[in-house]
Amino acid sequence: AEVVDQLGLMHHVEALMLVTTFQYIAPTSDENVTVMDTEFNNVGVRLYLPRKLFDGLRRAVVYFHGGGWCIGQAGKLADASKPFSLKIAGINTLLASNSYRLAPKYRFPVQFEDAYLVMKFFLQSSVLSQYGVDPDRICVAGDSAGGNLAAAVAQQLLEDSEVETKLKAQALLYPALQSLDLNLPSYQENENKPVLSKLYMVRLWSEYFTSDSSLREAMTSNRHVPVESSHLFPFVNWSNLLPEELKKDHVYTSPTYGSSELAQKYPGFLDPRAAPLLVSDAQLRRLPLTYILTCQYDVLRDDGVMYARRLQAAGVPVTHDHAKDAFHGAMFFVSGPIELAVGHRLVNRYIKWLNENL
Repeated sequence: AEVVDQLGLMHHVEALMLVTTFQYIAPTSDENVTVMDTEFNNVGVRLYLPRKLFDGLRRAVVYFHGGGWCIGQAGKLADASKPFSLKIAGINTLLASNSYRLAPKYRFPVQFEDAYLVMKFFLQSSVLSQYGVDPDRICVAGDSAGGNLAAAVAQQLLEDSEVETKLKAQALLYPALQSLDLNLPSYQENENKPVLSKLYMVRLWSEYFTSDSSLREAMTSNRHVPVESSHLFPFVNWSNLLPEELKKDHVYTSPTYGSSELAQKYPGFLDPRAAPLLVSDAQLRRLPLTYILTCQYDVLRDDGVMYARRLQAAGVPVTHDHAKDAFHGAMFFVSGPIELAVGHRLVNRYIKWLNENL
């Protein structure tokens, strides 16, 4: 994708979308689970609906796929890991895997707005009743960029007086939670690791907001936050929020401030709907039971660790599952040409948490 982009043949996202298009499969039901494509508020959704009601109403997981806000679709979860989807349905849980409009055609906050529309639609009592869902047992979840959307949706629901149904839980799988400091220890240590390098994550962040290369260049050098936004840095100060074992020999340095013009043109990177770590402790205190998965060899590791620590400090019950032998996206290497034991282990731990807590 990078090569064809540099040759001027195709935007790198368009090249990636070609690959994921080949991975798409139609919804396929079996004797245990009905799989169907539908729409919630005109946004595409793939439903995994258990055929049997084991003990009354079902639990539900509303899931936002990853892909850097620029690739993927409602069927991505099935394509990458159908066993993952069927295991969730197998514990008497409805799974709704959602699409949203993608960059570069659509920029923030469109992806967030689509995700929020789906969640708000699903939480209506009439919809929950239609699918036999217990309103007291609903979880919002997502991986990577989808974890970002899930965290932002959970926060926004707290401010919406029109929504009466409350989430019981949120589950964030190696989520991207801030673009303020792109030189965290995890970014430094995993700069060139497979699946998600530092430069590619920076590119995904910048593409979420604009095609203007000046923002990407500023983010690459970590000089994109203006001095007037300095009050936000304590929310992501890793020297206070990371455990000693992750700080290692890294030394925290004060931020080098960037252009106010960039922040004025592209304010999204300072918006909590794009960077859920930027909300106050008072807002965090109201969030539901939380599961966070982080992986040692992942540039996004420290985002998840810092969020877990801040939520715990705010009094939110948190299960922080840190996989010391895993990398970004490892959870979905459980079928297809690359199948890894670590992927199966992480899926099973996540399913176990859902089964015990939702």
